[in-house]
Amino acid sequence: MAGDIVPIELRLTDGDFATLWAPLWREGDDEWEAFLGHEDDLYAFGSVAELAAFIRTNTDNDLVEHPAWSVVSGLSAAELEPEENFSFDLIGVPALAASDPEDLVVSELEDALNMVRNIGEVCDLDTVTKFFNANPILGALQAGVSAFEGREGEQLWGQIGLTISKGWDGVLDAVDAVVATPAVDAEAVAVAEAELVAADENTVDVDDVVEEAEEDAEFVSLDADDDNEDEDEDDYSFWSEAGVDPIKIITSGETYFTLRCYMDDEAIFLGREGMIFVFTSERALARFLADNHEHALAKISTYDQIQVAAVDGSLGVEVTEGNVYVLPGLADDLVAGPNSVDADQLDLAVELFTDAADFADDKSVEAALAASEPLGWYVSFVLNPDPGRLAPSAPFDTEAEAWRMLEREFEARLRKA
Repeated sequence: MAGDIVPIELRLTDGDFATLWAPLWREGDDEWEAFLGHEDDLYAFGSVAELAAFIRTNTDNDLVEHPAWSVVSGLSAAELEPEENFSFDLIGVPALAASDPEDLVVSELEDALNMVRNIGEVCDLDTVTKFFNANPILGALQAGVSAFEGREGEQLWGQIGLTISKGWDGVLDAVDAVVATPAVDAEAVAVAEAELVAADENTVDVDDVVEEAEEDAEFVSLDADDDNEDEDEDDYSFWSEAGVDPIKIITSGETYFTLRCYMDDEAIFLGREGMIFVFTSERALARFLADNHEHALAKISTYDQIQVAAVDGSLGVEVTEGNVYVLPGLADDLVAGPNSVDADQLDLAVELFTDAADFADDKSVEAALAASEPLGWYVSFVLNPDPGRLAPSAPFDTEAEAWRMLEREFEARLRKA
């Protein structure tokens, strides 16, 4: 698996702490997971500067043998600041569980519980492992907010809240007890603090830059508005008026065509019950649309005009470049490493897999691409490049196999009509 070390933030009883987490990695036939620590202690620090100072001056901890340790210990203090999606509010878990089950609430609760489960497993905390083993109901969070809809969903959410309210104090006490903050060299801390100050002073306010650019462009755009409006009207196609996009999907065995639109940011395909109707040619798709069939797109307000055009023969199926999805080769590129992956092709494939899973009310793609998963971390690294971010480490066989699984699951949703 990926050999990464990730800066994380833990919100605990005594405050917010920064530490390092190494997700599962492979050494030979063995798999390992670890946190910055030593023996029975998980090391955590009240500031990023202290964390940076410690890893630069300490070689007696559980991560020094990790393949990425030399890279992490050489990072600047600013590069060790945990990203927002790696901040885990453990003290706030009961409050999350007592809130309404909205998308962000469910996601944050699941992430916090997963991190505590990891700590329990790595640090051999019996209280934590017993809590999760005794409460399999917590696994329902993986299904996302859809699991908590309706009367049964509300009852399920209530049961999760009750489970957490009864057992979380003991879990949190166990985690608090294992956290330790070792002494750190004062001079090294001062150097790291200076780095953080310098990085903050050099940070460009993106909003200010955008506002300034918009002001500069405003005067230029005034004279061009009329011409641009004429061009926009010329380019406004039948499909854009209907709010539906023809898409082309190239799989390992066939090339397919189908339709997709978005309503309230939710993807709707030409299909039903989570299955997507696909066709081997534009003409076959148009013929299908000329007849009456039961499918999700038939319910949108503009479908009638699409069907009328299909019946009178005026419907042209035109696929724009941004709606062509090429799947073959991506898994092999992932094995070869991030530099071999076409980021645009990967981004489109992620969009397609996610849309198809959402259409089927299936959270498996979201779970596989979560930042805490090896594949999710790898994909995020490719799609959101950052020079200061630690690159995934080879081998990438596990990530590629996870991707192949997503590809197989997606192709299983396709129904040749």
